[in-house]
Amino acid sequence: MRNDAELLDHILNHIDQGTTDLGEEDWYEPVQNYSSQSRFDAERRLMRRLPIPFCPVAALPELGSYVARASAGVPIVVVRDLEGTIRAFRNACRHRGMQLAEGSGCTKIFRCTYHGWAYRLDGRLEYVPHENGFPDLDKDSSGLVPVHSVNIQNGLVFITQDEPIGLGALESLPELLTDEQILFDSNESVDDINWKLTAEGTLEGYHIKPTHPESFYPYGYDNLNVVEMQGPNSRVCFPFRRIEKLREAPRENLSLNRMVTLVNRIFPFASITRLSQHYDVTFAEPESPTRTRYFSYKLTMPIPNGAAPAAEDLARAKKDVAFLSDTGNKEDAEVVSKIQAAIGSGANSHYRFGRFESAIGHLHSNLARYLELLENSEHDANEKVDSSAPTL
Repeated sequence: MRNDAELLDHILNHIDQGTTDLGEEDWYEPVQNYSSQSRFDAERRLMRRLPIPFCPVAALPELGSYVARASAGVPIVVVRDLEGTIRAFRNACRHRGMQLAEGSGCTKIFRCTYHGWAYRLDGRLEYVPHENGFPDLDKDSSGLVPVHSVNIQNGLVFITQDEPIGLGALESLPELLTDEQILFDSNESVDDINWKLTAEGTLEGYHIKPTHPESFYPYGYDNLNVVEMQGPNSRVCFPFRRIEKLREAPRENLSLNRMVTLVNRIFPFASITRLSQHYDVTFAEPESPTRTRYFSYKLTMPIPNGAAPAAEDLARAKKDVAFLSDTGNKEDAEVVSKIQAAIGSGANSHYRFGRFESAIGHLHSNLARYLELLENSEHDANEKVDSSAPTL
């Protein structure tokens, strides 16, 4: 990825030449991949076998902090235990499977509200009411079931639920979040759309002028982007017109904060966007081919020395959030909902993503690559089971 000085010079060259970054080829995505139940089921199975971003580290600020939500349809709880270690478990009591936590919060113990079984934050079974009713219970082997692995990288908590088939986003992860950012808001929402439609809308600026004529376009450019790939991840830069004020600025220690919007797509279901006054971190949980749940976190810009955000900085960040919610986000939502409504129209067999939309093609090509790996892995596993079956 370019540093800010390199990014500035690249943007200024595009402005002067009237150009933008171009991909090397078009990508044709079958429309059925947005509505097929079998394709959706494969995407969910893939989620369980890759490192998937689950939440920002900033959502777990103190001992006992936890976040509980579904990932690939599986209830998961991520917690910072009393030693400070971040752990992830399948969110189900080992007695009768009751979920132990909801949403986010802070606790010293996970207690089942069905029968009262209690678990330490490291997953160990601590207490069973009327334990004499379970004379054969081995408490040491009856703790919460952990996911396959947890990785903490660049301010994100990644979980891998089952035996991985690859590194996914961790093939090559760009710089994202820092320890100097504070979570100041979060929300959850549901849209009746395929998750890929929302992802696509964030990965190109070809639509800025026609879709956002009064919200984004007056401050930015029509179809001027810098597109960079890193592993299966990508970063798309949307410059503001005020960036031209930096033409003569010294390049040493240059910062493009408030001069660009940077959208990082963390493969496949997360986005981290650096906006003018805050960061938006969003995780998608596909619930069906036509329904997606979103978990969004709002973080401050980096604050040196871990200080609390100044009141005026926090006010500007909240104003930034409100502006996006009331304008551009609503406009994008209207577009994708209308695309969703037309998926079954029969008008298109494929969607064509052109050279301006290379980051979208990059997402789809890597998704196809990993789905093929999944298919091969599952085929090999089935053959192994068949070969070990007794012959009669």
